[in-house]
Amino acid sequence: MQKIVPFLWFDTQAEDAAHFYVSVFKNSSIENVSRFTNEKGLDQVMSVTFMLDGHEYNALNGGPVFTFSPAISFFVNCEDQAEVDRLWNQLSDGGEQQQCGWLKDKYGISWQIVPTVLGELLGDEDPVKAQNVMEAMLTMNKIDIAELQKAYRSE
Repeated sequence: MQKIVPFLWFDTQAEDAAHFYVSVFKNSSIENVSRFTNEKGLDQVMSVTFMLDGHEYNALNGGPVFTFSPAISFFVNCEDQAEVDRLWNQLSDGGEQQQCGWLKDKYGISWQIVPTVLGELLGDEDPVKAQNVMEAMLTMNKIDIAELQKAYRSE
């Protein structure tokens, strides 16, 4: 059992969101759907437990009381541009593309889709190279590895 599990509060879209996320990430599945009968006698989803790339998440249909904020986001380490492109396109579809690899999906959850090479380039001991990479990244929405590497090599 995972000790710390992200818990996501949705209005009514917990099950739809869980199915969407499971379709985006490999090694993912719906684990459990809890239902209840509402005051009108209709079957409704209360919560969903799901796995994304081997990590457990819970989603609750708690009503419109709370909404998501970019103050909490999911940071996704991507191995290459193909993975950045795939995740960026799928997660931003119906949502909002933002600066520096951030996006908000159609459910309002914020994601950071980041190639692992970005940290390596920004952490270079040459401050000029690192600054060039930072300046290039600040002009991007979806991170472009080739452009980051071009900025890194420029003097």
